[in-house]
Amino acid sequence: MPSDAKKKRAQQKKESAKRGKKQQNGADEVENGTQVNGSAENGDAELNGITEKLDEMELAAKYRSCAGVLTSHSESRDVHLDQVTIRFHGAELLMDSKLELNNGRRYGLIGLNGCEMPPSDKTALECVMEVDQERIRLEKEAEILATKDDHESHDRLMDVYERLEDIDADHALQRAAFILSGLGFTRKMQQTQVKHFSGGWRMRISLARALFIKPALLLLDEPTNHLDLNACVWLEEELNKYKRCLVIVSHSQDFMNGMCTNIIHMQNQKLKIYGGNYDSYIQTRWELEENQMKKYRWEQDQISHMKNYIARFGHGSAKLARQAQSKEKTLKKMVDGGLAEKVTTDKNLSFYFPSCGTLPPPVIMVQHVSFRYNDDSPYLYKNLDFGVDLDTRVALVGPNGAGKSTLLKLIVGDLVPTDGLIRRHSHLKIGRYHQHLHEILDMESTALDWMMLKFPAIKEREEMRKIIGRYGLSGQQQVVPMRSLSDGQRCRVIFAWLSSQNPHLLLLDEPTNHLDIETIDSLAEAINDFEGGMILVSHDFRLISQVTEEIWICANETIEKYQGDIYKYKEKLVQIVKKENERLLKLKK
Repeated sequence: MPSDAKKKRAQQKKESAKRGKKQQNGADEVENGTQVNGSAENGDAELNGITEKLDEMELAAKYRSCAGVLTSHSESRDVHLDQVTIRFHGAELLMDSKLELNNGRRYGLIGLNGCEMPPSDKTALECVMEVDQERIRLEKEAEILATKDDHESHDRLMDVYERLEDIDADHALQRAAFILSGLGFTRKMQQTQVKHFSGGWRMRISLARALFIKPALLLLDEPTNHLDLNACVWLEEELNKYKRCLVIVSHSQDFMNGMCTNIIHMQNQKLKIYGGNYDSYIQTRWELEENQMKKYRWEQDQISHMKNYIARFGHGSAKLARQAQSKEKTLKKMVDGGLAEKVTTDKNLSFYFPSCGTLPPPVIMVQHVSFRYNDDSPYLYKNLDFGVDLDTRVALVGPNGAGKSTLLKLIVGDLVPTDGLIRRHSHLKIGRYHQHLHEILDMESTALDWMMLKFPAIKEREEMRKIIGRYGLSGQQQVVPMRSLSDGQRCRVIFAWLSSQNPHLLLLDEPTNHLDIETIDSLAEAINDFEGGMILVSHDFRLISQVTEEIWICANETIEKYQGDIYKYKEKLVQIVKKENERLLKLKK
């Protein structure tokens, strides 16, 4: 920020302090002097708050920069940008790249590694309805355009009518309720104040608001992170009907396969757009890179041969010298014409869970277990009976609130059954991953120092560096305060900590949040190589298909083994979503 602006802000602070002193001195002359002084303090606090925000903006501007040229018409439904450059903390993420987003296409943005609703007294339904300004604006515009006779106004009016029909303006309340219902909100929850929801549910409300207004360009950053499988299936079906432009960042390969029409790959500071879904992108990219590597090897062989010839015969006989000069010209043409680049692959991680040894079965016995949180709450489970061994590979599925995470807490011992008994082998070590594990990290400490503190038996820092490096955190990332790391990088610290405990049984509750597709694949390989047992809760269909042998459905106060794989279960959910959509459509008519 310019120095003049800083001086101005400092002067404003001084003047505000003087006003506060004057009000303090004159308090005895005012009957309600406390309120006057309080008003001044509130004013100062407000000014200081604004000043802090300006400082944050100045800091953000210092470390982040974005530039580009809009080449499409300002009123076009398409967005075309040239010379896109993005820098973050000095690193050049994109340099002079090109981006074209066309109306009606659904883009998945991938590469190596939404805003939450604040607490409010408004209900979930009210928070979605309050963004209904687009409908109000369009209706007013339609009234004005209807009074005009020129051709341009008529075309614009038709566009406005199409937009109003698209957002279903006549059924705004029903549509808001429909979206919330699809994202898992019951009627009672829709009438519940936002302040009573957890962060994950408030994220769903933010997603519902975005879907409700149907913007010309919808940007979704990991929208499935706080959704269960049911809601993921509903969202995929809903986005498949999106008629405008959609750009989505997602770690779920299955989700992008079912929804994307194009893939934007961010690599080597450039953006490259592929047609088709994620599987199509993988196949096309493999074929292109295979051809590129063949051309690269051929060119390098030719260059090496010509350089050797020039070096050997450049000063030989006249005939050989002429041939050497000819090859030198050919070499220059090849270089000037542009050579094929060597194919660089995305960084490959290698997650690892060490050998845990063997324990005689059963390692966990759940006997006649019932559970509810208190005497006033309903039972989540009644009379459960099952065992867990070191060869158990299970995915828990079911709607949010069915008790999947609760069951993991019961198994590990964080919760005690209301009735019944859970027996654990005396030597059993359990490694439990959940979304709140980040809270155990010391944000002011480095990943290296924190891990050294957690595992004092490891004396050599280089040995610990290798352990952390296996999880994709290397070099400078290991020795900066963890507050400087991304969520995904902190996840890797947690996995390094978890695996170093040598657990016999992994309890993984949504482990894919904040991980990219390559990292998830590495995690899947590590789980498959792991000698112990594993129980997984995840909204990622592909990860479930990679690492589990059984599907257990948590619903109706019990657990039932599903006879089929996870994709068969997904087909079942799709049919449920379609039937519910048809039912709601009939009610609306």
